[in-house]
Amino acid sequence: MSNLKKASYFSACLSSLGLCMACGVGQIASAEPTQQTNQSRSQAELPTLINDGFEDASRLEFDWPMLNIGTGQYEDGPTGLTVLKFGKKVHAAVDARGGGPGTINSEFLNIGYLHPELDAIVLAGGSWYGLEAATGVMTALLDDGETSGHWENIGFATGSIIYDLGGRRLNEIYPDKRLAQEAYRAAESGIFPRGAYGAGRSAVNGGIFGCNAKSGQGAAFRQIGDVKIAVFTVVNALGVVTDRDGNVANCFKGQDWPKDLKATDLMRGAPDSLRPDWKATESEPVEKKNTTVSVVVTNVSLSHAELKRLAAQVHTSMGRAIQPFATEFDGDVLYAVSTAEIDESIGASIPSMELGIVASELMWDAILSTTPHDQPTHVAPNENVKLSKKALSKFVGTYNFSNIADLTIELDGDTLIASATGERDVFAVKKDHPLQLLPVSKTQFTIPAGRYPFSIEFNDDQIILNSGRWEQVGSRISK
Repeated sequence: MSNLKKASYFSACLSSLGLCMACGVGQIASAEPTQQTNQSRSQAELPTLINDGFEDASRLEFDWPMLNIGTGQYEDGPTGLTVLKFGKKVHAAVDARGGGPGTINSEFLNIGYLHPELDAIVLAGGSWYGLEAATGVMTALLDDGETSGHWENIGFATGSIIYDLGGRRLNEIYPDKRLAQEAYRAAESGIFPRGAYGAGRSAVNGGIFGCNAKSGQGAAFRQIGDVKIAVFTVVNALGVVTDRDGNVANCFKGQDWPKDLKATDLMRGAPDSLRPDWKATESEPVEKKNTTVSVVVTNVSLSHAELKRLAAQVHTSMGRAIQPFATEFDGDVLYAVSTAEIDESIGASIPSMELGIVASELMWDAILSTTPHDQPTHVAPNENVKLSKKALSKFVGTYNFSNIADLTIELDGDTLIASATGERDVFAVKKDHPLQLLPVSKTQFTIPAGRYPFSIEFNDDQIILNSGRWEQVGSRISK
C-alpha cells in the first residue's frame, strides 16, 4: 500500500470468529476516515477506497488487455467487492455447489445462447445485500454509454456474494451500487490484488474446525503459446485451505493441537475434531454461512457445452485445496468465461479438457494465494506496566461501534473490566460475561490468553479493537 493510502486510512479490525457464505495506481475517493456505520448514516457518506492492493507485493501481474480488474472497499466495514470487466461481450457458464449459493443472473448463463451477452462479473461481500453491486455495474454500463437500450446491446453483469457479516465485524455495512460503479470505472488491466482486498476483505476459512483464519481473494495466470488462462477466487470457506503436501495453510489452532497440522488430522478426527473438546480447551460456535466464489477465464473460443465442462472440472478440483468443500453450509459458485480471442479451429492447440487440467492446478495456486501475509497476532500482557487508578479512569465509558454493538469499560478497584452491552457479543467479550483487561502498554490492553487474537487500544474518545488491517473502531458515547 502506498504511503498516501497508509496516511489516509487506518485499516479496519476484526477478530473473525465466524465463517462465510452466500445464504494500477489506486485512487482514493475520500481521505477522511470515519467510525460510524451505515446504520446511523447513509452509505453514501461512507469513504471509499478504490483499487487498494494494486501496489502490494503479493499482487498478480499479467498481460491481458481484454480483462480489466477493479476493487472497491469500505474500510469502515471492512468489506468490499471485485469487478472483472471484459473488453467486449463474452460467453460464460456457471457451476454452483454447496447448499447456499448467492448469485444474480447466473441462470441466464446456463441457457447457452450463441450470441455473447456478458460484460462483467462482480464478486462482493455483504451477503444478499451485496448483490446490489452487480446491478450497479449494469446501470454504469448504460450511464457511461458502453451499452444501450437496444435489445442486442443491453448491459449484462452476473455476480456472487460471500457472507462477511455476523461474527467477523461489528457492523452491517455492505458493498453497494456506489462502490461498485467506482470500482468498475477504475478497473485496470493486468493487475489483481491478492489477500484481504476487494470481495475478500473480511473473508475467513476453516470455521468448521474453529480455525477462523483470515482469508481473502487470490489469482493465478498462465500463458501457453497464444493461449491465456487466468483464475480468480474469493475463499470464505467452511473448510480449511490445504497445501499440496496436505498441510493446513493457516489456522488459529486449539490448545495441544499437532504442531504440523494436516487436513487429514482434522478430517479423520471428525466428528470429534469439530467439537470444542477435541485436543482443545476452547472453541467458538460455528457460524454456518460460508462460500468460495471463483472465475476461470480463457481466450480460447469454447462452446457452451465446453464452458460448462470446464466450470465443473475446475470446480471439482478445488476439493483438493479446500477440505471439506461444497458442504451444506457453503455456497460455492464458479464462472467459466471465454473471451474467444483465439478460434480453436484455426490455431489453439489445447483442447478444452486439457485447459481444465491447467486451470485446475492454477486454481490451487490461487487458493493458496488468498491468505493475507499480515495475519492477526496475539499480544501478551506486560507485567511491568503499572497504571494508577487515575490513569485507568480515563478509559471508562461506553463505546459504540454500530447500532448492534457497544462495549462498556468499567473500573473495578485498580482493574479495567470490559462488557458487551449492545445487542451482541464484541468478539471475545461475550454478553453477560465481563472480562478483565490486562495492560500491554499505557494505552493497549488484552484479555487472558485465548485461542483468537484480541486487543484493545484507547485513543482519546475512541477505542480500537485488534489494531491493524481488520480493526474495528468505536466512539465513546458516555462516561
